[in-house]
Amino acid sequence: MAMWIQAQQLQGEALHQMQALYGQHFPIEVRHYLAQWIECQLWDSVELDNQAEEAKAKRLLDNLVAELQKKAQLQGGEDGFLLKIKLGHYANQLKSTYDRCPLELVRCIKHILHSEQRLVQEATNVSVKGLILSQRHQQINQAFEELRLATQETENELRKLQHSQEYFIIQYQENLRIQAQLSSLSSLPPAERTQRETTLQTKRATVEAWLTREASTLQKYRLDLSEQHQKTLSLLRKQQTLILDEELIQWKRRQQLAGNGGPHEGGLDVLQSWCEKLADLIWQNRQQIRRCEHLTQQLPLPGPMEELLSKLNADITDIISALVTSTFIIEKQPPQVLKTQTKFAATVRLLVGGKLNVHMNPPQVKAVIVSEQQAKALLKNKSTHSESSGEILNNNCVMEYHQATGTLSAHFRNMSLKRIKRSDRRGAESVTEEKFTVLFESQFSVGGNELVFHVKGRVPFIVPDKVQWPQLCEALDMKYKAEMHSGRGLSEDNMVFLAQKAFTSSSNNPEDFRNMTISWAQFNRESLPGRNFTFWQWFDGVVELMKKHLKPHWNDGAILGFVNKQQAQDMLLSKPNGTFLLRFSDSEIGGITIAWVAENPNKRLVWNLLPYTTKDFSIRSLADRISDLNHLLFLYPDRPKGEVFAKYYTPPLSKAVDGYVKPQIKQVVPEFTNPEPSGGTPTFMDQTASPSVSHPNNFGVYPSMSDTMLDADGDFDLEDTMDVARHVEELLRRPMSMLPTFDRGRLLMFSPRFSGFR
Repeated sequence: MAMWIQAQQLQGEALHQMQALYGQHFPIEVRHYLAQWIECQLWDSVELDNQAEEAKAKRLLDNLVAELQKKAQLQGGEDGFLLKIKLGHYANQLKSTYDRCPLELVRCIKHILHSEQRLVQEATNVSVKGLILSQRHQQINQAFEELRLATQETENELRKLQHSQEYFIIQYQENLRIQAQLSSLSSLPPAERTQRETTLQTKRATVEAWLTREASTLQKYRLDLSEQHQKTLSLLRKQQTLILDEELIQWKRRQQLAGNGGPHEGGLDVLQSWCEKLADLIWQNRQQIRRCEHLTQQLPLPGPMEELLSKLNADITDIISALVTSTFIIEKQPPQVLKTQTKFAATVRLLVGGKLNVHMNPPQVKAVIVSEQQAKALLKNKSTHSESSGEILNNNCVMEYHQATGTLSAHFRNMSLKRIKRSDRRGAESVTEEKFTVLFESQFSVGGNELVFHVKGRVPFIVPDKVQWPQLCEALDMKYKAEMHSGRGLSEDNMVFLAQKAFTSSSNNPEDFRNMTISWAQFNRESLPGRNFTFWQWFDGVVELMKKHLKPHWNDGAILGFVNKQQAQDMLLSKPNGTFLLRFSDSEIGGITIAWVAENPNKRLVWNLLPYTTKDFSIRSLADRISDLNHLLFLYPDRPKGEVFAKYYTPPLSKAVDGYVKPQIKQVVPEFTNPEPSGGTPTFMDQTASPSVSHPNNFGVYPSMSDTMLDADGDFDLEDTMDVARHVEELLRRPMSMLPTFDRGRLLMFSPRFSGFR
């Protein structure tokens, strides 16, 4: 309700704009009486382009109607009678209007709330997040006020010119009438003719003198008005450059970054309001220039006016052409990776469509897919024909005008790439590096087909061969934070680790990498030294592992991750036995290992467990695996492991049901499985051998084999791991006496919880 309280305090033009948001599509009384309820609903959680969200939108509509009916029933007394009737009427009206299209109600309310937020922000110079409006926005708003005043001034001057010219024409006609009278005097008697002739000639001389002076004045008025229009057009160009070449380009850049995990690109409604103001001012000035041309044609006078007005007309047409073509944008981009026979969506929008009444003759938009070479040719105007590199189904859509939001857009909801024609690849380029783009094109008419624009919406291919390392770090951090849904991104130490990996460097100084560049080949074409995968494949594997299984632990700060083997050893050797840390595997894509320090009869060693992958965590979670290993005591530097991981442990198995008990998967590291002494401190085995481990029970606990997989020095090869799921299935089907013995670096053991066999 806080937003509505602030909105009610708006004044002047801002109040007028706020009131204009409401109407029969959504009465302002509904906003007022349900203010708190409306602002508490999750309108932004509804994806307007997803038809599957219609059920969610329908629930919001039904709840809105119910709340309105409830509010109506609460009205009592004489004063509340009329309000009760009115609110009940609004409930029925909204139900009738949006019952078949509930997503339109959500679109309408989202637009209203975002517009109110913008108006309040502009009025108070403070955003709802407490941030002061940028100096750039203040500059734009101030420039609009200057343009409004300049346009109003030229309008006033134009009216004066028109009034003066009309009076001039009247006087000119009077002069012609006097001349006609003089010509008709020949039929009069001489005495009378002389008297009349003298009077008429005097009058004619006076009128002609006035006409001469007035013609000069009119010519000056026209020149002055032409100069004023030139100044206004200069201001319009400057303002348009600021909005289109800076603000809109920045929005498009934010949209690009959003595809890589950056913050969602907001501010499109603000951009539309600016573009609409521009369109309104440009069109007003164009109409004024056209009227000037008409006045000049109506009363030709000596001078350069025709040339001046012709140039002004051409200039303003160029300005409006740039505005229309630049504001045809892709509001919702297609996916970055398209698969054939797979449905995808996109939305295009004309930011000035409503203001220029383009929707009066709704244009059709067509989508085609073109290659990188075709796109570059189109960008350089080498080709006007949009040759396709494939076939897209459902690629035509008519733009729709949404009166509640004032937007003109086309929603492609069910496009599908039927086929694609690939080009010959160059050198080491792989199929994944071949680029295509979905090109949207349409044709708009403005001013009753007075101006026709052919527009194309796309983002140019600008892919540099190399980028600065800090730029790549920013993108990697953005991607990582987006996938983790957390503010905890990559630290400076993490960036140094990544730089060491990317550049095969041992430097620990971040400044050493500040001015370095990384090429596409280094990033995702050439394998890392001694590995069969690239830098990006390794990093992407880490992101996928964290996103699917380890996100809570990263956000808790439990995973150091970006630490190499030597660093882990140096960090752990100074800590008590049983201290461990979690680091990403250097040799495994999407692998994470546990490194811990343990006492050896001869010396203290740091051990590295065979890396876990997504497959492992789909069987048993990281927290449960850490819980299984009693020799792991403290998470680096000194946090008891239970304090960090206990909240993620799986609860103990329930008792037997119907005579059956469920087996439990437990993880065992054979070298560290001695029973704990009474003091609770585990006994650690010598790493040089893997002796069998005896157990005093008769439940089929398995002694280890001699081919130990633990190594205090190196990582391990995935080829040596076992298919746990397959063995689990085998074991569950076989009698207990037939259970085999085996040993691996990570052994998953069944520990049936029962005291005998049937």
